[in-house]
Amino acid sequence: MAIYFITGNKGKYAEVKAVIPQVKQIKLDLPEIQEIDAKAIIKAKLIEALKHKKGEFIVEDTSLYLDCLNGLPGPLIKWFLQSIGNQGLYQLSQGYKNQKAQAMSIFGYARNSKQIKFFQGVIRGKIVKPKGSKGFGWDQIFQPQGFKKTFAQMEQVEKNHISMRRIALNSLKQYLIK
Repeated sequence: MAIYFITGNKGKYAEVKAVIPQVKQIKLDLPEIQEIDAKAIIKAKLIEALKHKKGEFIVEDTSLYLDCLNGLPGPLIKWFLQSIGNQGLYQLSQGYKNQKAQAMSIFGYARNSKQIKFFQGVIRGKIVKPKGSKGFGWDQIFQPQGFKKTFAQMEQVEKNHISMRRIALNSLKQYLIK
Protein backbone atom coordinates (compact mmCIF):
# COMPACT_ATOMS: atom_id res chain seq x y z
CA MET A 1 0.00 0.00 0.00
CA ALA A 2 1.24 3.52 -0.82
CA ILE A 3 2.56 5.85 1.89
CA TYR A 4 1.48 9.47 1.40
CA PHE A 5 3.05 12.53 3.01
CA ILE A 6 0.38 15.21 3.29
CA THR A 7 1.98 18.54 2.46
CA GLY A 8 1.89 21.30 -0.10
CA ASN A 9 5.47 22.28 0.79
CA LYS A 10 7.90 20.98 -1.86
CA GLY A 11 10.92 21.54 0.39
CA LYS A 12 9.47 19.44 3.22
CA TYR A 13 8.48 16.75 0.74
CA ALA A 14 12.00 16.64 -0.74
CA GLU A 15 13.49 16.26 2.74
CA VAL A 16 11.10 13.42 3.62
CA LYS A 17 11.61 11.68 0.27
CA ALA A 18 15.40 11.82 0.73
CA VAL A 19 15.03 9.75 3.91
CA ILE A 20 12.00 7.63 2.95
CA PRO A 21 12.22 7.17 -0.85
CA GLN A 22 8.93 5.27 -1.24
CA VAL A 23 6.81 8.14 0.11
CA LYS A 24 4.51 10.03 -2.27
CA GLN A 25 3.35 13.60 -1.85
CA ILE A 26 -0.34 14.34 -1.62
CA LYS A 27 -2.09 17.65 -1.13
CA LEU A 28 -5.26 17.31 0.88
CA ASP A 29 -7.03 20.39 2.17
CA LEU A 30 -7.73 19.11 5.66
CA PRO A 31 -9.16 21.10 8.54
CA GLU A 32 -6.61 21.89 11.24
CA ILE A 33 -7.90 22.07 14.76
CA GLN A 34 -6.40 24.82 16.92
CA GLU A 35 -4.82 23.13 19.88
CA ILE A 36 -1.74 23.42 22.09
CA ASP A 37 -1.06 19.68 21.78
CA ALA A 38 0.66 19.05 18.42
CA LYS A 39 -0.13 15.32 18.60
CA ALA A 40 -3.87 16.08 18.82
CA ILE A 41 -3.59 18.25 15.69
CA ILE A 42 -1.68 15.54 13.81
CA LYS A 43 -4.05 12.77 14.90
CA ALA A 44 -7.12 14.76 13.78
CA LYS A 45 -5.53 15.34 10.36
CA LEU A 46 -4.59 11.69 9.94
CA ILE A 47 -8.09 10.49 10.84
CA GLU A 48 -9.57 12.97 8.36
CA ALA A 49 -7.11 11.88 5.63
CA LEU A 50 -8.12 8.23 6.07
CA LYS A 51 -11.69 9.23 5.18
CA HIS A 52 -10.55 10.70 1.81
CA LYS A 53 -8.24 8.07 0.35
CA LYS A 54 -6.94 4.55 0.90
CA GLY A 55 -3.33 4.34 1.94
CA GLU A 56 -0.94 5.00 4.76
CA PHE A 57 -0.40 8.63 5.73
CA ILE A 58 2.27 10.85 7.24
CA VAL A 59 1.56 14.30 8.71
CA GLU A 60 4.18 16.58 10.23
CA ASP A 61 4.05 19.50 12.65
CA THR A 62 7.04 21.65 13.48
CA SER A 63 6.66 24.02 16.41
CA LEU A 64 8.68 26.53 18.38
CA TYR A 65 8.35 26.55 22.17
CA LEU A 66 9.62 29.58 24.12
CA ASP A 67 10.53 28.94 27.74
CA CYS A 68 9.58 32.52 28.69
CA LEU A 69 5.99 31.89 27.50
CA ASN A 70 5.66 28.48 29.21
CA GLY A 71 5.90 26.70 25.87
CA LEU A 72 3.87 29.03 23.69
CA PRO A 73 3.51 29.47 20.80
CA GLY A 74 4.11 25.74 20.14
CA PRO A 75 1.85 24.57 17.30
CA LEU A 76 0.32 28.06 17.18
CA ILE A 77 3.59 29.49 15.82
CA LYS A 78 2.01 30.28 12.44
CA TRP A 79 -0.39 32.73 14.09
CA PHE A 80 2.32 34.35 16.21
CA LEU A 81 4.45 34.86 13.10
CA GLN A 82 1.49 36.39 11.24
CA SER A 83 0.69 38.77 14.06
CA ILE A 84 4.06 39.82 15.57
CA GLY A 85 6.67 38.24 13.29
CA ASN A 86 10.19 37.16 14.12
CA GLN A 87 11.10 40.58 15.49
CA GLY A 88 8.13 40.47 17.88
CA LEU A 89 9.05 36.99 19.12
CA TYR A 90 12.61 38.15 19.68
CA GLN A 91 11.40 41.22 21.59
CA LEU A 92 9.12 39.07 23.76
CA SER A 93 12.01 36.84 24.78
CA GLN A 94 14.13 39.93 25.49
CA GLY A 95 11.36 41.44 27.63
CA TYR A 96 11.18 38.31 29.76
CA LYS A 97 14.99 38.07 29.84
CA ASN A 98 14.78 34.40 28.89
CA GLN A 99 15.82 33.42 25.38
CA LYS A 100 15.73 29.65 25.89
CA ALA A 101 13.59 27.74 23.42
CA GLN A 102 13.13 24.38 21.80
CA ALA A 103 12.24 23.45 18.26
CA MET A 104 10.21 20.29 17.86
CA SER A 105 9.06 18.26 14.87
CA ILE A 106 6.54 15.49 15.23
CA PHE A 107 5.60 13.10 12.46
CA GLY A 108 2.38 11.17 12.75
CA TYR A 109 1.98 7.94 10.78
CA ALA A 110 -1.28 6.06 10.28
CA ARG A 111 -2.07 2.73 8.69
CA ASN A 112 -5.64 3.13 9.92
CA SER A 113 -7.46 5.16 12.57
CA LYS A 114 -6.50 2.67 15.30
CA GLN A 115 -2.79 2.46 14.39
CA ILE A 116 -1.36 5.96 14.77
CA LYS A 117 2.26 6.35 15.80
CA PHE A 118 4.24 9.51 16.61
CA PHE A 119 7.93 10.24 16.01
CA GLN A 120 9.51 13.27 17.62
CA GLY A 121 12.70 15.27 17.25
CA VAL A 122 13.72 18.10 19.57
CA ILE A 123 16.55 20.62 19.48
CA ARG A 124 17.27 23.05 22.30
CA GLY A 125 18.46 26.52 21.47
CA LYS A 126 17.75 30.18 22.01
CA ILE A 127 15.92 33.07 20.44
CA VAL A 128 18.23 35.68 18.95
CA LYS A 129 17.88 38.87 16.95
CA PRO A 130 16.78 37.94 13.40
CA LYS A 131 19.79 36.91 11.29
CA GLY A 132 20.18 35.17 7.94
CA SER A 133 18.12 34.87 4.80
CA LYS A 134 17.83 31.12 4.21
CA GLY A 135 15.03 28.88 5.37
CA PHE A 136 11.56 30.04 6.32
CA GLY A 137 9.28 30.82 9.24
CA TRP A 138 11.21 31.35 12.46
CA ASP A 139 14.57 30.11 11.12
CA GLN A 140 15.99 33.66 11.45
CA ILE A 141 15.56 33.77 15.24
CA PHE A 142 16.35 30.20 16.32
CA GLN A 143 19.98 29.45 17.14
CA PRO A 144 20.53 25.78 18.02
CA GLN A 145 22.50 25.02 21.16
CA GLY A 146 26.21 24.63 20.40
CA PHE A 147 26.05 26.71 17.20
CA LYS A 148 26.86 30.34 16.50
CA LYS A 149 24.43 30.55 13.55
CA THR A 150 20.66 30.61 13.24
CA PHE A 151 18.94 28.06 11.01
CA ALA A 152 18.55 30.89 8.46
CA GLN A 153 22.34 31.36 8.35
CA MET A 154 23.05 27.67 7.73
CA GLU A 155 23.33 25.94 4.40
CA GLN A 156 20.51 23.44 3.84
CA VAL A 157 22.84 20.45 4.22
CA GLU A 158 24.10 21.68 7.60
CA LYS A 159 20.59 22.46 8.86
CA ASN A 160 19.22 19.10 7.67
CA HIS A 161 22.07 17.28 9.41
CA ILE A 162 21.09 18.62 12.86
CA SER A 163 17.41 19.49 12.46
CA MET A 164 14.61 18.32 14.69
CA ARG A 165 12.77 17.25 11.52
CA ARG A 166 15.63 14.92 10.56
CA ILE A 167 15.73 13.39 14.06
CA ALA A 168 11.99 12.65 13.91
CA LEU A 169 12.23 11.45 10.31
CA ASN A 170 15.04 9.02 11.13
CA SER A 171 12.87 7.52 13.90
CA LEU A 172 9.95 7.15 11.49
CA LYS A 173 12.23 5.51 8.92
CA GLN A 174 13.46 2.97 11.49
CA TYR A 175 9.86 2.13 12.38
CA LEU A 176 8.91 1.62 8.71
CA ILE A 177 11.79 -0.75 7.97
CA LYS A 178 11.01 -3.07 10.91
